[in-house]
Amino acid sequence: MNKRNWREEVVQYSKDLRLPMIRQHFEEYVKDAAERDVGYEEFLALLLQKETDSRQEAARYNRIRRAEFPYKKHLEDLSILDLPEDAQKKYKRLKTLDFIKEGRNVILAGNSGTGKSHISIGLGIEACMQGYKVWFTTVPLLINRIRECRSERTLRTFQHRFEKYDLVIADEMGYISFDKEGAELLFTHLSLRAGQKSTIITTNLSFERWGEIFQDPVMTAAMIDRLTHQAYIVNMNGNSYRMKETKQWLEDQQLV
Repeated sequence: MNKRNWREEVVQYSKDLRLPMIRQHFEEYVKDAAERDVGYEEFLALLLQKETDSRQEAARYNRIRRAEFPYKKHLEDLSILDLPEDAQKKYKRLKTLDFIKEGRNVILAGNSGTGKSHISIGLGIEACMQGYKVWFTTVPLLINRIRECRSERTLRTFQHRFEKYDLVIADEMGYISFDKEGAELLFTHLSLRAGQKSTIITTNLSFERWGEIFQDPVMTAAMIDRLTHQAYIVNMNGNSYRMKETKQWLEDQQLV
């Protein structure tokens, strides 16, 4: 079989085996190997590495896409010194993502604009990059999704999927109050993950004010107990991180 036929065979095999990077870069790597007098083993390893790197990058992209983040915020974009003091102290520990391995929750509680959502999304994207399955939602949207699944009789499927995420980010606890039924649905579903998988909760209310959300002291106490057990609780009260970002942007645009 001549050289041209061999190359045609490689292209066809790579199509059959769904190896697009090998198909696209085979000729390039052959030329490079000839110029550098690369051995067969190194040539094959480099070609397979190209395919592997591409698949891993595609997997990271898909995990981030499926997580449904409202926008991209990376941990590297944070100005650590501008975060509230408690967040500065716990940042390094959270960045390791050990809390996911341990199945622990993270609760970011404090006034608006201090970086709660940025930190939670940044941790979520980092988790996606490291191979974890993540889902982002707001608490009001989560309750609506549960109600929709119940009415469509797909609740069991949703519960199974909800339990399996390595990390769920439930943003904006306390921004909108809900009825008793909504509180019960939220409690039930967050309890499915308690002690097994990690959940990040962001809230602008102190625990003493959670009764305003759930409107039931017994359920409120049970919810706090479940969510805070062996959790990382970060006090996010401080100056507005968002306002500092806005001021910096205005300065960069020479608008102030």
